[in-house]
Amino acid sequence: MRNPLRSEAEAFRFLLLTIVYFALIVIGAIIDKWVGLGVFIVLTLVAVYFGFLRSRNEPPTRVAPTLTHADDEKRILVIANETVAGDTLHAMIRQKCEGQRANVLVVAPAQPSPLQHIVSDDDPGREAARKRLDESLKKLREAGFAARGEVGEPDPLQAIEDALRTFGPDEIIISTHPEGRSHWLERGIVEAARERFAVPITHVVVDLDAPRSEVR
Repeated sequence: MRNPLRSEAEAFRFLLLTIVYFALIVIGAIIDKWVGLGVFIVLTLVAVYFGFLRSRNEPPTRVAPTLTHADDEKRILVIANETVAGDTLHAMIRQKCEGQRANVLVVAPAQPSPLQHIVSDDDPGREAARKRLDESLKKLREAGFAARGEVGEPDPLQAIEDALRTFGPDEIIISTHPEGRSHWLERGIVEAARERFAVPITHVVVDLDAPRSEVR
């Protein structure tokens, strides 16, 4: 939430408006209690209306990593689920790590089925995500990368925000299926992540049926 008193000028303006607000209410009440009540209602509605307009016109506060690390280390966060073991994703990870002392965290958000959502049972989804994650980590470690992984929250945006606090990435790679087969693209996850997080984001499209990659 935006702090309305972030500067001395705004603090003074807020104080002045508050004085005028209460002064008009008092003057109205002196004239007649119903006039005072009417002034209070009108001024309050006006304040709420302009506050709402202001909040809509302001860009959302972007979330940045809160964890620091050594200057010579590059931390890469990979967010992927069904495409996590795809060769094209791994090629992008290798490209990002080239010539760097890289530390890679792979997060696979659990994806429970609609039925599992209803019965609040996401264990099968987490187990499937864990198996794909283990396969991905095995490939990365065999290629010589310092990589670890975890099954994250079902919401990929929440999974990214959690990792920003606990891992502190310098860059994020989001891997999805192609358009038409990706629920994340249908939900606008990549665009939402770029608006929400103050970290460079690379989008890799992985086609598991006909291996190819598209980087955005």
